[in-house]
Amino acid sequence: MSSNPLADLSAAGVSIWLDDLSRERLDTGNLASLIAEHHVVGVTTNPTIFAAALSKGSAYDAQVRELAARGADTDATVREVTTTDVRNACDLFRDTYNATDGVDGRVSIEVDPRLAKDTERTAAEALDLWKTVDRPNLMVKIPASIEGLPAITRTLAEGVSVNVTLIFSVERYRRVMEAFVTGLEQAKANGHDLRTIHSVASFFVSRVDAEIDKRLDALDDPRAEELRGKAAIANAVLAHAAYQETFQGARWEALAAEGARAQRPLWASTGVKDPAYSDTRYVDQLVVADTVNTMPEKTLHAVADHGKIVGDTVSGRAAQAQEVFDGLVEVGIDLDDVFVTLETEGVDKFEKSWAELLETVTGQLDQAKG
Repeated sequence: MSSNPLADLSAAGVSIWLDDLSRERLDTGNLASLIAEHHVVGVTTNPTIFAAALSKGSAYDAQVRELAARGADTDATVREVTTTDVRNACDLFRDTYNATDGVDGRVSIEVDPRLAKDTERTAAEALDLWKTVDRPNLMVKIPASIEGLPAITRTLAEGVSVNVTLIFSVERYRRVMEAFVTGLEQAKANGHDLRTIHSVASFFVSRVDAEIDKRLDALDDPRAEELRGKAAIANAVLAHAAYQETFQGARWEALAAEGARAQRPLWASTGVKDPAYSDTRYVDQLVVADTVNTMPEKTLHAVADHGKIVGDTVSGRAAQAQEVFDGLVEVGIDLDDVFVTLETEGVDKFEKSWAELLETVTGQLDQAKG
């Protein structure tokens, strides 16, 4: 183990992406320094990130004033300011994109979360975002809702790279990978170069522990304490085992022969929510090659300071992970309800953030118009 945990993490095959983006990060050179000094090779955004960015400081004021003068409404202004940030971030990561043959140097932007239950409009918006940003290293984020699955396939079939978000259960993750493989098959039939289509599957981590720990704490069962804090890592380990099962065999090999790359697992929601746990646990314990870990800057700096990267901590641990889940069922945790709750809350949270974003921009436009 070296004195540079972020370098160790990268050397272990984990791509480090920052889970944040703002005009201030771009304008001050903060993001450029994270790329240069902290092994950051990509960025993810979501409605909550943009709502926070636009509510602080004055970095967006000039562009909002200009849009107000042109008569832009709230939706058009939100689209313009967010895609401007993403386009500029794509340009900043272009060297990384080129150096990694398109694997990294990726920037993600999410479709309007209000469309999570609408397949047609989600697919249409994904294509529109792709054309608006107009950068090859963009990834469009689509939620892994039941309605989102066919939209994922349709978007990939048009040659668009996709970041599938809000995945909580291994069962849903298997359906996401099926949607991905089907999308690539359709893209091939449509004449697209499969080498240019990339995808990640954002498997949420810390929220699983937060929800299951809460339910364990409510139980009057001595076995519950032993299971506390084990579900999220176990869930991710089982997800990785499913990933390994999917990307092998004749069906996948036919696509790989055309240059297709497997849809990498991305560990999301890796900021620790329970102060009783190590603030680097969802990085240290999820080290395995050909994955992505997208972290808030606070987690990134914690890993740089005291992370313990000791090689692969995921492969070969599926049996142990299954024991954790068997134990959760034995003490009465309704796992199906856990995952439905997490998905519903995830969509609701992003819808609420989007509403806050629209409210903030409406106020800024009104102020600009005087």
